[in-house]
Amino acid sequence: MLTRYSALIFAAGLAFMLFVLFSGLPLGAPGMVVGQAVLDRAPAEVGAANIVTAVVLGYRGIDTMGELAILFAAATAIGLVLGRSRGSRHCPPAIQPGGFILRAGNDMLFPLLLVVGLYIILHGHLTPGGGFQGGVVLAAAFVLPVLARPTDMPSHAAMAWIEGLAGAAFILTGMAALAYDRAFLAPLLGTGEMGALVSAGTLPILYLAVGLKVGAELASLLLSLTEEGGD
Repeated sequence: MLTRYSALIFAAGLAFMLFVLFSGLPLGAPGMVVGQAVLDRAPAEVGAANIVTAVVLGYRGIDTMGELAILFAAATAIGLVLGRSRGSRHCPPAIQPGGFILRAGNDMLFPLLLVVGLYIILHGHLTPGGGFQGGVVLAAAFVLPVLARPTDMPSHAAMAWIEGLAGAAFILTGMAALAYDRAFLAPLLGTGEMGALVSAGTLPILYLAVGLKVGAELASLLLSLTEEGGD
């Protein structure tokens, strides 16, 4: 009997816990202590119109580097597993190219996705978006042509070089701050004019490195899945 109603008991307990937590919070007056301090100081210290970028790259840049490391480890592990499974097979069947509509749509969407992805990355310090979001769009831009023309597979070696160089640029930019007695990944080169494309110091450089790294890793991973599905 207890097993049958365990889900109901759990839901009731969770609802009671949430009720107790929210009943103690004052309505209309959120206790945003750290957030308010960031809102007050970030524009002058970092110069980014998008405060989220100031937090992601300026105030918690080491956490962002950890996220990149996790993504790299996951992509590497999946690539190793798929590479091992492909190596055990022989004579994969021929893959036919997509139809006219798919190929024509790819020809139109590929440059558009490139422009949108780079725009999101380069304007991450000004508007919502940045390296992670723009990197996903760039990955889609390079995977979409494979669906239309499976024989035109991008080079995994080129993706690996882009990913490695972008990661090195991210780390070297962070280490450059140490040479000026600043914290690791602290913004350099001044804040610039608020709202201008060239502003927020080295934050756009960091986001460009993040976007290229994320795009190359996701593209390589998706291409590996595409090859696995085609085998």
